[in-house]
Amino acid sequence: MEDTLLIDAVERFVNGEMSPQEKIYFEDLRKNNSELDQAVVEQLFFFNELNNYGGTKSFKHVLNEVESNLAAEGFIKKTPATGKAKVIQLWNKYKRITAVAASIAGLVSIFIASVVSTVNNKGNNGDLKLLVDNVRGQGDSIRDIATKLDSLAAKGSSTRPIVTIPAKEKIAAKFRATGFMIDAANSYIVTNAHVINEAKHRLIVENNKGEQFTAIPVYINKEGNNDLAILKIIDKDFKKLPSLPYSIRKKNAELGEQVFMLGFPKQEIVYGEGFVSAKNGYKMDTIYCQLNTTANEGSSGSPVVNKSGELIGIITSTETDADGVVFAIKSANIYRAVDEVKKLKDFSDIKISSSGGSLRGLPRETQIKKMEDYVFMIKGN
Repeated sequence: MEDTLLIDAVERFVNGEMSPQEKIYFEDLRKNNSELDQAVVEQLFFFNELNNYGGTKSFKHVLNEVESNLAAEGFIKKTPATGKAKVIQLWNKYKRITAVAASIAGLVSIFIASVVSTVNNKGNNGDLKLLVDNVRGQGDSIRDIATKLDSLAAKGSSTRPIVTIPAKEKIAAKFRATGFMIDAANSYIVTNAHVINEAKHRLIVENNKGEQFTAIPVYINKEGNNDLAILKIIDKDFKKLPSLPYSIRKKNAELGEQVFMLGFPKQEIVYGEGFVSAKNGYKMDTIYCQLNTTANEGSSGSPVVNKSGELIGIITSTETDADGVVFAIKSANIYRAVDEVKKLKDFSDIKISSSGGSLRGLPRETQIKKMEDYVFMIKGN
């Protein structure tokens, strides 16, 4: 709903299809958000160029039809071009089409190069793809538009626009991934080490309501074997959560065990499901297990939970040349990481808190509702 929503909103804005309330709010967003305004201007320019090209092409087609009809009726005489004149005539006729084709080819080349560069920058993991999403700073604006337009649509009879003023300024994030709470009493969160390594300046966590809180890394696996990191929320505005509704399993998952995942491959929490397809990971790595499911960029750090409400793993990567092959770090490694953090003087209060499997026996919809507040979007710049 991100880029698609932006394009749809601009189209409706240009075509005059927005309600008065939506139009007022959309124009207000443009005035207060330079990035959004630039995106709108670019979209307007693109639509205008498409219309101009379509109109020109249609006009040329009409002229050719008229010329052919007049020639057929004997009013004019078409003299075939010969020699160099024919080449010049053909060039004049098709040079714009050639230029457009060349421009498109150039854009495609740039796009392919950027994709290759992005993939290459994911790390030197051979056939593995790490699941961090480069959001390029537009995610928050798009979600704000979605929320507001949905609200205005639901209040179609209202004559006063609703303006929401954020409690504090949101950062322009350059990447997005997922993390989840392991210690509700002291606000500790687990994610992947490769996620934290993306942050150069600032790191925040965002809940499913869109509220952002400052966090700091207290543990990053330096050896690189289990790809785990632990964060602590230090924001005074964060309200502590009750005990975890899920437990964290110390033993390995069983082959064929059904699991589900919650993560942020987009600007809202996304549910997925699958099963444990192998007890070991890529190239028989015993730190990981293999899942048969789907996972997209942004899913790094997503919790993997079985039907009994036990957390059995943390999603980290997919195999690029195999469909439905996802790798997750086994949950027992979380306990080892917590033991390392306990050795640190300032963070020795960490502990894995759990209410003892309160998700057991509940319908899946209820399990998800109980878990949503404990799963966070990890963002930074």
